[in-house]
Amino acid sequence: MQQYLDLCRHILKNGQERVDRTGTGTISTFGYQMRVNLQEGFPLLTTKKIVLRIVLGELLWFLTGNTNIQPLVRQKIRIWNEWPYEKFKQSKAFKGESLEEFIERIANDDAFAKKWGNLGPVYGHQWRDFFRTDQIKELERSLKEEPFSRRHILCAWNPAQIKEMALPPCHAFVQFYISSDGKRLSCQLYQRSADVFLGVPFNIASYSLLTHMFANVLGLEVGEFVHTFGDVHIYKDHLE
Repeated sequence: MQQYLDLCRHILKNGQERVDRTGTGTISTFGYQMRVNLQEGFPLLTTKKIVLRIVLGELLWFLTGNTNIQPLVRQKIRIWNEWPYEKFKQSKAFKGESLEEFIERIANDDAFAKKWGNLGPVYGHQWRDFFRTDQIKELERSLKEEPFSRRHILCAWNPAQIKEMALPPCHAFVQFYISSDGKRLSCQLYQRSADVFLGVPFNIASYSLLTHMFANVLGLEVGEFVHTFGDVHIYKDHLE
């Protein structure tokens, strides 16, 4: 996808070296936007292997409101495994188990998974229970009843609960937009922190898929996916 390659080139040309939370170091720029016409096809990158089953599995997990990794683990979706494992390692219950042993127990021991598999009030919780507001239902209602509203918002950033989350939301704020002729649904994602190599290809696919889902429910065509970035970066160990 040319837009993604252009983003990579922009960072390599204009980026600055920065320290980061992981200690790895990044090449980073701030404030970038790319646009993808979803009518031209689904934006699944071919320059990096993206497994659509995993994208769909995580998205459906978000939509159920679940924040426990057990359903993902049982589907062999591993993208969230390390966060609860790190928390478990710091507990008195940790007896030297490997990540693989921890995940196997999450998959097969419901009581253990309930105690140690939760990520806190991350995406799914905020989407379905943002201070008792089901944002997905409200979004569907507003798109149907007020198609030209400027309030078609989905927000995962809840300052009151950030410290309870395993990881604060990176893809934090979404807005939907119906074209003036009422035929096409577009989506804009604001991503505060974007790992260009690992995360961004996945995020492009996930929110494009969410746009298709809403468009299907509403009986609309898809329009554009607009991806707006805050700190967009390439980790130094990904440069080669």
